[in-house]
Amino acid sequence: MDIYEKMKELGVELPAAPAKGGLYSSCKKFGGNLFYISGCGPVIDGPVTGRLGKEVTVEQGQVYARACMLNVLAALEKAVGDLRRVKSAVKITTFVQSADDFHEQPAVANGGTQLLLELWGEEAGLPSRSAIGVNALPGNIPVETEALFEVDTVSP
Repeated sequence: MDIYEKMKELGVELPAAPAKGGLYSSCKKFGGNLFYISGCGPVIDGPVTGRLGKEVTVEQGQVYARACMLNVLAALEKAVGDLRRVKSAVKITTFVQSADDFHEQPAVANGGTQLLLELWGEEAGLPSRSAIGVNALPGNIPVETEALFEVDTVSP
């Protein structure tokens, strides 16, 4: 199924690609057909702040991780022009701003990974993954995700 039809079926809408927050490239092509997306936070409709295990629940964190992935996909689409070119989600890293006694970072990261699974299925959509607890993230955001995708070099 066409990825845009799948998104419509699932009620998934991409936001505008997030603006850069510093001196870096939002998306960097390398190795011929690999695209690395810099870390994206969960901000879509308004500010999101807090620490998992303190002000933010696991369930809220999963929603935020999904929003991060929507921003990742928006940045990827802006760079490659068409998400139908995506062959595989290769790797994601999800950073979770965590209270000292919070240890459910993988459960939070599932929010973003679940979206990839829904859109591309298990073979192409489930990446290798790391979920890392951190003390602080820019702007006090609770979650940030970076990703690596394999993209077809020829447009569909």
